[in-house]
Amino acid sequence: MKKLIDQEKVIKNMAGRLVKNNIFKFLFFLATVFGLIVLVVLLYRIFTQAIGWLDIDFLQNFASRKPEEAGIKAALIGSLWLMALVAPLSLILGVGTAIYLEEYAKKNRFTEFIQTNISNLAGVPSIVFGLLGLTVFVRGMELGRSLIAAGLTMSLLVLPVIVVAAQEAIRAVPNQLREASYGMGATKWQTIYRVVLPTAIPGILTGSILALSRAIGETAPLVVIGIPTFIAYLPKSIFDTFTAMPMQIYNWTGRPQEEFQHVAAAGIVVLLVVLIIMNSIAVLIRNKFQKRF
Repeated sequence: MKKLIDQEKVIKNMAGRLVKNNIFKFLFFLATVFGLIVLVVLLYRIFTQAIGWLDIDFLQNFASRKPEEAGIKAALIGSLWLMALVAPLSLILGVGTAIYLEEYAKKNRFTEFIQTNISNLAGVPSIVFGLLGLTVFVRGMELGRSLIAAGLTMSLLVLPVIVVAAQEAIRAVPNQLREASYGMGATKWQTIYRVVLPTAIPGILTGSILALSRAIGETAPLVVIGIPTFIAYLPKSIFDTFTAMPMQIYNWTGRPQEEFQHVAAAGIVVLLVVLIIMNSIAVLIRNKFQKRF
């Protein structure tokens, strides 16, 4: 009986494939180690420069021309105000858009055109959104360099990412769950609200975490719309001027005095802590819904 499989040829090909597999495995391992080393060096440099400058006074003081008196209070509160505007605006609009496109909109060339443009917008440089915010919100709507103008600009920046992430999460919901809900007599909206959204929330929050993390650390759009870097007061409403941590850190790094480099490092540590806290809260919410569904 003629052999259907040439064992020698199979062994020879497998040997070559195993060698290639080990080579690529080693290269990927080196890439991972290189990225981790760069991260460790960066964090080491930041924390060593921040030691001695990060204290209670740094959190309670306003910006100053003297590095020993400089603080991040106005920038910290301004960033919290900004995220309090960006998070609900971008989540409501982004998730609402994803629900309409996935559950209500008919699949035709128009919706495909919208889908393509949303995906393209997710990769547009942030400075372009800054120019859009300057034209539409700062000058067109005459909102000035206010919190609401910056919040709307940042919401536009992260909106495409949230829409794409929410769409993928909604598509991942099994159709059997929808059919079971319809079989029990639920309406379309009841099915979306009580079945689809709770099941998709972990995926939606994953994309939202990444998007909001980008928003809190972005500097280019704030620079373009003219957000000031030196403010000695706190905003009282969404129409007041403000400053944010990325802007304040950007200003400190441009100062000629060497001490301001240490002040900027302390500001970076504060920004990292705020980012970790914000992400941790979102991860806890995501994990809670993952256990339920």
